Amino acid sequence: MSYLEYSVKSTPTGWRKILHLNWALAMLLAAVACVGFLMLYSVAGGSFTPWAGTQIERFSIGFSLMICVALVPIWFWRNMSVLAYIVSILLLLYVEFFGASGGGAQRWIDLGFMRLQPSEMAKITVVMILAAYYDWLDLEKVSNPIFVAIPLALIGLPVGLTVIQPDLGTSLLIMMGGGAVLFLAGTHWLYFVTVIALGVGAVTAVLMGRGTSWALLAEYQYDRIDTFLNPSSDPLGDGYHITQSQIALGSGGWTGRGFLQGTQIRGDFLPESHTDFIFPTLAEEFGFVGAASLLVLYVLILLFCCATAYLARDRFASLLVMGIAVTFFLYFGVNMAMVMGLAPVVGVPLPLVSYGGSAMLVLMVAFGLVQSAHIHRPR
Repeated sequence: MSYLEYSVKSTPTGWRKILHLNWALAMLLAAVACVGFLMLYSVAGGSFTPWAGTQIERFSIGFSLMICVALVPIWFWRNMSVLAYIVSILLLLYVEFFGASGGGAQRWIDLGFMRLQPSEMAKITVVMILAAYYDWLDLEKVSNPIFVAIPLALIGLPVGLTVIQPDLGTSLLIMMGGGAVLFLAGTHWLYFVTVIALGVGAVTAVLMGRGTSWALLAEYQYDRIDTFLNPSSDPLGDGYHITQSQIALGSGGWTGRGFLQGTQIRGDFLPESHTDFIFPTLAEEFGFVGAASLLVLYVLILLFCCATAYLARDRFASLLVMGIAVTFFLYFGVNMAMVMGLAPVVGVPLPLVSYGGSAMLVLMVAFGLVQSAHIHRPR
C-alpha cells in the first residue's frame, strides 16, 4: 500500500473529524480568551460594554472558523497557499490607497461592522506560502542562493507594504515569522549570520549618524531610542506608556490587588489598557501568579503545536504548524517584552487577550490550520 493510500484510509472522514480535533488545544485557546474577557470586563470598570461583550462574540465566530478550517484536508490549504498570499498582498495594496486611518497610521479596511487589518492576515499567509514552497523544493536546493532569493522576496513584499503604513511591529513579526520557516526548512546558517551582521551594522550606522549631516533618522526618532533606553528621561512624554506599565507590573506583587481593584486602571493612568497594555492590567490585579499562569497557558499551546508538527508526516504540515507556533510565540513574547521595557513600544497585541477583531480571527484561522494538520495526519 502506498503512503498516499495509507494516508487516505487512515485519516478520519465526515463528522468523525470532530472527534479527532485536538480538544485539549481548543480548550487552552478558550481559557486564554476567557482571561481576555475577564480583563476587558475589568478595564471597562465592571461592564461587558464596550469591549468584553464584543470580544466574546468575535471569539465565538473565530472558534467556529477554527473548526471549519480544521475539517478541510491539509492538502487543500497547501494548494490554496498561493491564492491566500496574493489576496493578502492585494489587500495591503488596497490599504495603501483606500485604507482607513487611525492614530497616524493607515492600516485598516473599514467593513462597517469591524475594521480588517490585512497585515495581520499577512503574518499567516507568508508562513503558508513558504511552507508550500519548501514542500515543493528539493532538499538539496534549499540553500542554493537562487532558491533562497525567492522566499526572501516573498517575505520582503508584505514587509515593505506594512512598513509604509507605518506599522513597524507587524512588519517585524512578518519578517521574523518568515525567517523562522527558512531556518526550519534547513537554510544554511551562514545566511542568518549575514542578516544578523547586516542588522548590527545598520543599527551601528543609525546610532553613529546622530547629529551629523548624514543622520539616518529624524531627531524625534532618536529621542524615542533615548526613551526606550531610559524611560524616566521623559516620564510625561514618550516614556509615559512604559513608565505607567512598569508601575502597574510592580504594584501587583505576588498575588495582585484583586479583581477590579487595580489603581492604574481605576485612575486611568495606563493608556491602551484594553489593547497593547492589557498584560500590566492582569499583573496588577492578579500579581505574579496571574501573569505566570497566563504564560503557562501560552507555553502549553506552543507544546501542543510542536507535538502536531512532530507527528505530521508531510513537510508542508510540519513547516506550517511550526511557523504558526513561532508567530504565536512572537506575538506574546514581543508584547510582554514591550510592556516590561525590554523592547521598544511597537504596537503588538497580546494574542487572544487584547481587544481586537483582525488579530483574533486570523489567529483562530491559523489554529484551524494546526487542527487540520492534526486531524488529517496518517494514524
